[in-house]
Amino acid sequence: MLNGNLKLALQKRGRLTDKSLQLLRNCGLDIEDYSERLIVTARNFALDILFLRDDDIPEYVSDGVADIGIVGEDVLYERNADVEVIRKLGYGKCNLSLAIPENKTLNDISELNGKRIATSYPNLLKKFLEKNKINATIVEISGSVEITPSLGVADAICDLVSTGNTLKLNKLKKSFDVFTSEAVLIKNKSIEEEKNKLLDILLVRIDSALNAKTSKYLMMNAPKSALNEIEKIIPSLKSPTILPLADPTMVAVHAVIPAEQFWEIYKKLKDAGASDILLLPIENMIL
Repeated sequence: MLNGNLKLALQKRGRLTDKSLQLLRNCGLDIEDYSERLIVTARNFALDILFLRDDDIPEYVSDGVADIGIVGEDVLYERNADVEVIRKLGYGKCNLSLAIPENKTLNDISELNGKRIATSYPNLLKKFLEKNKINATIVEISGSVEITPSLGVADAICDLVSTGNTLKLNKLKKSFDVFTSEAVLIKNKSIEEEKNKLLDILLVRIDSALNAKTSKYLMMNAPKSALNEIEKIIPSLKSPTILPLADPTMVAVHAVIPAEQFWEIYKKLKDAGASDILLLPIENMIL
């Protein structure tokens, strides 16, 4: 599709797909249901979305088939593709971890010497073992890594762990972390100038959506006499907005705060005299 549009590679089906599409929609992009299509075009932005296997995304971006892509760091650094990481996206977080059978113990990483470790991430595991001066045999497996200890193929595994439920089902337990991963936005290092301009515009939208996701809009009423104390409590990005109310002894206080801090401060705000406290979501926020 040589139409001059910016081309973005996304995982067709997997743990990053829904959240990646939601991020794009939070940026104001109108994206139709892609269903089984391999390419869709945003209706209101010069962007084509290519739906690919996640393992192929780093190579497609490196080769210039796609200009940018969203992929997990685990896949990116396992493939060792020559691309530029331009944003960490804050979702799809997981750990590449070592796991051993429930009836075994691993108190020190040195105990892996001479062991067999099954993994679909041989390059990341190799770097980890070399860094820790461990001489172990890497058994490369393309899938179903969890069953290898029970089959006698390996003594331990190295695989992605999020909830740990898959490990429990296979009578395994997590041990040492090898690599921490999250979704990242990558780009081709030789992207065309015109497409780079489109990317700059898209990045403003992405940053606004990411900022909004981690922030909330806080509103409350408060006595004027308590204003100084309340301002000290609020972890505002900037000075809060103070508005007069019909009651001359009261004011309305508005502020943008880090979302996770609300439950740490709401009682302090009430104790200081704040009332009618509202916490609202923010759709986009440009700093």
